[in-house]
Amino acid sequence: MPDTAAFLIFLAAAIAIAVVPGPGILYVAGRTLAGGRAEGIASTLGTALGGVVQVLAGAFGVAALLLASAAAFTVLKLCGALYLVWLGIVTWRAAAAPITEDAATTTGARRAFRQGVLVEMTNPKTAAFLLAFLPQFIVPDAGGVMRQFILLGVISVGLNSLVDALVVFAAAAIRARILRSPLVSRRMRQGSAAMMLGLGVTLALSERPG
Repeated sequence: MPDTAAFLIFLAAAIAIAVVPGPGILYVAGRTLAGGRAEGIASTLGTALGGVVQVLAGAFGVAALLLASAAAFTVLKLCGALYLVWLGIVTWRAAAAPITEDAATTTGARRAFRQGVLVEMTNPKTAAFLLAFLPQFIVPDAGGVMRQFILLGVISVGLNSLVDALVVFAAAAIRARILRSPLVSRRMRQGSAAMMLGLGVTLALSERPG
């Protein structure tokens, strides 16, 4: 385990990274605007679980093997990208349906949770980030390198999820204010769909880390 000074540096860096808007924040914000707070929270929990899976994969060396293989990286990247694009298309098509306070969700919390897990698990950029960021704060001489990796990774995922949850509540408040306008609601959900489509295209075009 890093000493206190090194751990505080890690914590500061992890918090700074967590609050910078990225794919995770955009995804849960889009899901919340499209389906409400329940779906947003479910998506946040799903991406958190997916992040923990990525941490465990990195700790056991699976992520390193994945990043070493150009073919494996490309397959996983395209699967994740196509999944996000599909979610965007489904959300766009659902935007035409009327929405009310009594029927505020379009997907359902359980499905949103599962989708969040898959979105995060099929994002090879998360694996690349964990393998590039966490080893800087691991102390080999202290022993338990795998344990250190998992601990720091779970802390990083937890901070990201906390920020995502705050974004969900903010997006839900915005959604509640404009829900009364059918046109604005439709445009809002179309914007959420566009976010997911954009994330999918960005992931598909991303390059393999060198």
